[in-house]
Amino acid sequence: MQQSTNASTSESASESASGSTNESTESVASVRSVLDRLVAAWERHDAEAYGELFTEDATYITYVGTFYRGRRDIVDSHRTLFAGFLKGTRLADEILDIRFYGPGTAVVNSRGDTHKGKRPAKLTKIQTYTLVRDTGGGTDGRWRIAAFQNTKRKPLMEAVSYRFAPGLVPAAEQ
Repeated sequence: MQQSTNASTSESASESASGSTNESTESVASVRSVLDRLVAAWERHDAEAYGELFTEDATYITYVGTFYRGRRDIVDSHRTLFAGFLKGTRLADEILDIRFYGPGTAVVNSRGDTHKGKRPAKLTKIQTYTLVRDTGGGTDGRWRIAAFQNTKRKPLMEAVSYRFAPGLVPAAEQ
């Protein structure tokens, strides 16, 4: 069963699926909590706390196409990033949609970006998170990220393609 929630921001979204249950509302809150903790760990530049939110065998694809496999790889790469390229940055994340595919799997789409100082008005990346209830190792069914894909948006290319092929404009942008 697929249930969906749409959001304009990670703080103000509520479940939009009709006939939602307390369990699904709790699941939405739990999934949101994982992403909130991800942003908080980034802000502290805490690679261990960041990596703890992923499954042991998680996959992580950066917007430049780098593929990481496993929590340790994610932690080690972020430790390096936080000390170098991403030192002093913050993470902006805006949830667009949360969908559940059964009681133990959720797919989240969001817009995001890294920034220093003021949060950018337009977020230049779009992410897909696949979260699962991690029932192994005594985790009491905590949600964790099993897969992450980050894609750099190309607004100019979008605008040109929409102009010449209006049928490409997504329903959410019409």
